[in-house]
Amino acid sequence: MAFENLVEPDDEEMPEPEPEEGGNNSFMIIAGVLGGIAVLALLFIVVYVLFLRPGQQRSQQAQLATVEAQRTQISMALTATSDMLAQAAPTLTHTPSPLPPTETATPVVAQPTATNTVAPTADSRTATVAALLTQAALTPTAGSTTPTQTGEIPDAGFADDVGLPALLGMGALFLVVMVAARRLRSA
Repeated sequence: MAFENLVEPDDEEMPEPEPEEGGNNSFMIIAGVLGGIAVLALLFIVVYVLFLRPGQQRSQQAQLATVEAQRTQISMALTATSDMLAQAAPTLTHTPSPLPPTETATPVVAQPTATNTVAPTADSRTATVAALLTQAALTPTAGSTTPTQTGEIPDAGFADDVGLPALLGMGALFLVVMVAARRLRSA
């Protein structure tokens, strides 16, 4: 047959494989490190989404419920105070003086003065109702879109939407990787 004529080659006739270049080996190491970083980043994102974020949302909802309960309690207390003041009868009575009025001669010196209009004294119930109405106008209710001041910087703009600090950090990391790759290739 045709296969009988085949001769097995000796070890001397086989060419030896050439050793791999150092640059290719360095590239594979760098690619492996970058791949590992990418896999770790994905794992951290999954852990955050599955475990950390739901806890933060529950905490935020509990805080909102607490604030709403406090607002309801304040509103109920103010309503009770307003109702109590509305039901209270005025206690002002005129008590005659036991002594008869006496006339005394008092010298009067006429001096020109600016005329001031004096506002009549307000009833305490009116002042309380005015304060309650002002507070009710300033206090947002459930479902309202009245902005509240929290003392924090608002989360708005390009940097907050895309994570500008993380973007700059990743850019710096890629520059370091590029410089390291160039030095390894030239070495």
